[in-house]
Amino acid sequence: MIFTGSAVALVTPFNKDNTPNFEKIKELVEYHIANGTDAIVATGTTGEASTMTDEEQLDVIKCIVDTVNKRIPVIAGASTNDTRHSLSLAKGAQDMGADALLIITPYYNKANRTGLKAHFKAIADAVDLPIILYNVPSRTGVNIAPDLVAELANECKNIVAIKEASGDIAQVAEVARLVPDDFAIYSGNDDSITPLLSLGGSGVISVLANVCPRQTHDLVAKFLDGDVKGSCKIQLELKALIDALFIEVNPVPVKTALNLLGFDVGHLRLPLSEMNPKNLEILKQELINAGLEVK
Repeated sequence: MIFTGSAVALVTPFNKDNTPNFEKIKELVEYHIANGTDAIVATGTTGEASTMTDEEQLDVIKCIVDTVNKRIPVIAGASTNDTRHSLSLAKGAQDMGADALLIITPYYNKANRTGLKAHFKAIADAVDLPIILYNVPSRTGVNIAPDLVAELANECKNIVAIKEASGDIAQVAEVARLVPDDFAIYSGNDDSITPLLSLGGSGVISVLANVCPRQTHDLVAKFLDGDVKGSCKIQLELKALIDALFIEVNPVPVKTALNLLGFDVGHLRLPLSEMNPKNLEILKQELINAGLEVK
């Protein structure tokens, strides 16, 4: 088990000159550790990895690894739509000291089942780190079928978990039915953490945790401690804010929210851009409704 609880899908702060802001990254890491975050995911979707060079990604991973200093696991997003490129990033993340890898389904190419399996197995064979599969068909155009997840879990000793962001709770149930007992299922959707936990899930890789780290940690911890009603209460209380954090494509709203809360994480990299003014007002109001202080 790489982690149980809440892993933050960390944003990547940028300086005014468009370079990664490593001092701000260090501040965010300390903030999350102080507020109960159980693991950190670097250079994922929320971290704008798709707009970063390989060197930038690896430098950010290294900064987070060094700052965390083994206090909690660091999971590195290290994949693209090209298997050879993904292998290079995965090896690089391993060299930077990451504790695990988050490997997305190759996007745009729309690989068939044979190609998907070969892609994941090639990466698993090339590294020693545990791997979390990342299934998010709304972005990639390809779904990892539950029986393929089970095949990979049984055939590759270091494919040990999945981040399930299909939004299909029936699919999550089928994955849970087929995979080995020690295979971890993490929610990739903040609006359905508690339902996924009820099917045997181990936690969440969360966008929400960027702005509500303690509450996201507590939501999972309460469920795992047997307080299902307490977990459900937090889930429902945060539902409106979660919706606002996805009112435009991630990570536009969450990075905007962090700036509204005074974290000064900088701009978005094109083609991501500023929020629609109407959506921005909705986001501001939901931050306030959640008890957060908009600067």
